[in-house]
Amino acid sequence: MVSTLESSHSYLRSMQESDLPQVAEIERETFPSPWPLSSFRQCLDFGYCCRVLAQGSLVQAYAIMAVEVDAAHILNLCVRSEFRQQGEGRQMLNHLLKLARAAQVKDIFLEVRVSNHPAVHLYQSADFVKIGTRKDYYPSEKGREDALILVKRLSAEKLEFQD
Repeated sequence: MVSTLESSHSYLRSMQESDLPQVAEIERETFPSPWPLSSFRQCLDFGYCCRVLAQGSLVQAYAIMAVEVDAAHILNLCVRSEFRQQGEGRQMLNHLLKLARAAQVKDIFLEVRVSNHPAVHLYQSADFVKIGTRKDYYPSEKGREDALILVKRLSAEKLEFQD
């Protein structure tokens, strides 16, 4: 399924095997301990919701979400550096939320680095709330870094953000 988005000539589509070199490149440029190409290939093989935002053949952003019976887990969402702070991350997140609602999941979970303030802000603005912290979850240039555990409840019950 191809979904045309408001940004000029960008469109959202399922990730293809041919996208993986660009996806891995974006991952390497973004994270100090990036996923290897084989991890992205496994996500495709497992049938996870793997999507890219592309302009022509250029992958601008990607997202991966695992959907279980009544919950989803956003495993990865990343925007190419030159397209950050332009709404691409929000478009990807909104699309994942739409997919999760269509799958009738109750909750969407994710982990995010405590230092990734733009991502934390994006998720909070989409009503994700903190439910915990994973100590030393992510490798970093200075050793290990904590992750915030966030959830968005899609059912009627609301959660409150914790500090």
